[in-house]
Amino acid sequence: MTRPAANRDAAAGDVRYPTGLIVGRFDPPHLGHSHMIDWAAARTDRLVVYVNSSFARDTVPGELRATWLAEAHPGVEIRVVRHSLPTDWNDEALWERWIALFRDHWPHEVGPDAVVSSDEYVSGIAERLDAEPVTVDPEREVVPISATEIRDAPARHLDKVTPPVRQWIESNWL
Repeated sequence: MTRPAANRDAAAGDVRYPTGLIVGRFDPPHLGHSHMIDWAAARTDRLVVYVNSSFARDTVPGELRATWLAEAHPGVEIRVVRHSLPTDWNDEALWERWIALFRDHWPHEVGPDAVVSSDEYVSGIAERLDAEPVTVDPEREVVPISATEIRDAPARHLDKVTPPVRQWIESNWL
């Protein structure tokens, strides 16, 4: 089946994609993630967000992170992707396992047409999925935060998470 072409609006300088994918841990989800998801949702007809979940690495349960994201982004399909894969962008055999996992969870017949991220690894995922890499705010200027910063100093960054995430952090990490 042929993939539909992206709709380019030259006047606006934007591209609209039939399908988009965001892959991340979102551990925990924060307002920077929400900015990226909203940005991508405005430029795709159907956006899917994979919440990677690994019992070995999760600090917040994957299902809970997915619930928070689904509540914050009701028009977006949020899927928990359980795995026990390590991350090594120099290991092609490991890449193949990651891509097979992503393809197994993809809910549509075709796509994704775009893979959206704020991180550099987006190009590797997009290339292997035959999609266009789209980077959103890689310098984290719009919402200057990372999940690592929140995990390292949660009390300092409560203003960078939604109320349900804040409540969980206050009850479990502070």
